[in-house]
Amino acid sequence: MTRTSTSAAADGPRAGRPRRGRVPGTRVPLPLLLPALAGLAFLLLPLAALLIRAPWRSLPTQLTSTAVWQALQLSLVSATAATAVSLVLGVPLAWLLARTDFPGRRLVRALVALPLVLPPVVGGVALLLALGRNGVVGQWLDASFGITLPFTTAGVVVAEAFVAMPFLVISVEGTLRAADPRYEEAAATLGASRFTAFRRVTLPLVAPGVAAGSVLAWARALGEFGATITFAGNFPGRTQTMPLAVYLALQSDPAAAIALSLVLLAVSIAVLAGLRDRWITAA
Repeated sequence: MTRTSTSAAADGPRAGRPRRGRVPGTRVPLPLLLPALAGLAFLLLPLAALLIRAPWRSLPTQLTSTAVWQALQLSLVSATAATAVSLVLGVPLAWLLARTDFPGRRLVRALVALPLVLPPVVGGVALLLALGRNGVVGQWLDASFGITLPFTTAGVVVAEAFVAMPFLVISVEGTLRAADPRYEEAAATLGASRFTAFRRVTLPLVAPGVAAGSVLAWARALGEFGATITFAGNFPGRTQTMPLAVYLALQSDPAAAIALSLVLLAVSIAVLAGLRDRWITAA
């Protein structure tokens, strides 16, 4: 046996196998290479311009202002609360879509994913019509419990959860479909109820998908703008999140807008670096 064959046998069945999605020894055709490089430049040029034009000398002063810290604190708190709401409501919804068969399931899945493609401003208008003081449900909440959601911090959480929850649902549903249901069936044969099997068996199995979906939902909530400004307004210290502060600063203080944008850019890069390709495999 030659040295090459011995090494391949020692490495196992994966030795010499090309990585998935790649064709070894293939040269990139010029008609594909040029548009690919142009697409890469199109995506990276605005980010590079943001870094080039950033006011690095005055950046510490910009980021330590009271308005920036208020917007940053509100963004972090509201995004975390919106992610918690998405977890409480979204994980059971993902289990329902992945593990049960009921009439209209495809329609329900399409409606769950609708906020992904719906313009955020339209989502904010829909929230106003549903949960506003004169809304379909909002007038009942106001008359019965004195709860008013629009133009409040709670309204920020509601708007962010509305646009962020689909990310978590799709991620968790994909992970649930990939998980082997026989573990749950085995737990049921041992006397565990469906909820106990879900809590003790299913959740640990899909924990990576839940974590990836939670991070994606948190990042989406942190960057939400359209639904927030439509449903919650733009009141400093109460509903003004980081994206809203960027929009406001851009009209009067572009340097502050760039500084705030750098913070959001850093958060986005950190999220992507932490997730790597987990959310792709989960979805």
